[in-house]
Amino acid sequence: MRGFDLYCGGGGCSMGYHRAGFEMVGVDNRPQPRYPFPFILGDAIDVLTRMMNGEKFLASDGRWYGIDDFDFFHASPPCQAYSRITPWSGAREKHPDLLQPTIDVLDRVGKPYVVENVPGAPMKNYLMLCGTMFGLRVFRHRLFVCKPSIHMSPMTCNHHGYSRNSVRGVNRDKYKNGTFITVAGHIGNFEMAKSAMGIDWMNRRELTQAVPPVYTEWVGNQLMAVLR
Repeated sequence: MRGFDLYCGGGGCSMGYHRAGFEMVGVDNRPQPRYPFPFILGDAIDVLTRMMNGEKFLASDGRWYGIDDFDFFHASPPCQAYSRITPWSGAREKHPDLLQPTIDVLDRVGKPYVVENVPGAPMKNYLMLCGTMFGLRVFRHRLFVCKPSIHMSPMTCNHHGYSRNSVRGVNRDKYKNGTFITVAGHIGNFEMAKSAMGIDWMNRRELTQAVPPVYTEWVGNQLMAVLR
């Protein structure tokens, strides 16, 4: 079975689905030289809309792909408009809000889909996943709207200890030796961050935007069972 990853970035989500047994193809409006699967350069919504109208697109593997080549769709629209780390003072308005337009297009496609975003995004009936549910050393909540629905997570969050990050001042010592790591902004220890996320092929910028593959591997296993 094959999935189409919209806004694929460095491929964290695609890798999880690949481990669940899917063949993945990604699309993004910027070149993604480290994306590990066939890649189409283009605007995600535009490419999907044109596919619905019968067009096919040439991917990096030399194959042409159309809407009928995919069994399900994953989308991770830009999250800066909702992210808690994006400054409030006018900065959020500068980022595109593509969440609902993406969902609208996926609803028109009429095939199974998963949409991922950050806490604070206006999503309903979502599944929340965290690194602590999978034994990762990272606090990283992400929301998933799934169609068909998946509501039960593998377990509850298991937050304990402190998170290592760039905190300064009186609390610096307790954070620098934390049992978890925060992967955002300027990563202090890149190798530790890659290990915590379960990702070894991305650069720093890609890693801060990524979803740990184990999240979509878990979602993909549930989805695969339904599709079969």
